[in-house]
Amino acid sequence: MEKKYIDIGLENLAYLDEGTGEAIIFLHGNMSSSVHFAPLIERLKGEYRCIAPDLRGFGDSTYNNRFDSLDELAEDTSLFMDKLGIESAYVVGWSTGGGIGLKLAAMYPEKVKKLFCIEGTSHRGYPIFKKDVAFQSTGEPYASKEEMAMDMVQVAPMLPVFANKDALTMANIWKASIYLVNEPTPEESTLWISETLKQRNLIDVDWSLAVLNMSDVPSPYAPGDGSIKDIKCPVAFTSGDKDIVVPRAMVEDNANALGDLATLILYENCAHSPLVDCLDLLSSDISSFLN
Repeated sequence: MEKKYIDIGLENLAYLDEGTGEAIIFLHGNMSSSVHFAPLIERLKGEYRCIAPDLRGFGDSTYNNRFDSLDELAEDTSLFMDKLGIESAYVVGWSTGGGIGLKLAAMYPEKVKKLFCIEGTSHRGYPIFKKDVAFQSTGEPYASKEEMAMDMVQVAPMLPVFANKDALTMANIWKASIYLVNEPTPEESTLWISETLKQRNLIDVDWSLAVLNMSDVPSPYAPGDGSIKDIKCPVAFTSGDKDIVVPRAMVEDNANALGDLATLILYENCAHSPLVDCLDLLSSDISSFLN
């Protein structure tokens, strides 16, 4: 698959565009890019036009402007759709991409026909807290992105991995946190890690996830904007029983917040990447849900 490029104004986004039919917009997660969706696109491009952008600061897209919230990445996605002449589409979001999909559906309900969240982040946010001398969480929020960037457990150790393009360390991180059931082929792993290491916006993403709060209940980072209630389309949420990145309780909370609009899909023997652990089942569930 070859990437194309499109100017959405202040940024130029790289993207994959395969197949014909009704459009699906694929939104990748943190530490990934459009290319991570390639096996799923291969299975769905016979039914749908599959379009996957590299989000701002990821992959081969530009990073001309920093951002402070997932709202801004949802806005990028809306502009991206406008530039492609797509008035409305199905949306599939993985992990952080699920959170961006929720914001897109809330901000632009007319643009999202249905949303499928693959191990999507909590609509109440995914916080990083200050650590004590034993490197344990204190439950106290950071006051700024700059302060969060110095977190010695979850943020600061990652920055040299990206800066030095340290593929071995990054591959070990994926093995320890994502690939707990199955692993990609060596060829896939090499390609996907190389895409991961193109990321330049880690601090922005970590902060944006922390301050996300679409509920009406305050979190340590944000008062909550209640925007989960602005979503009008059906939303499916997957949850793997071995996912240690987005625990099932978070996914169930997302589904409960949307009530009758939500469909909860539970996967056994599956961690944070159903794209590797149960790809055929995932593609079948996406197709069934969209149809």
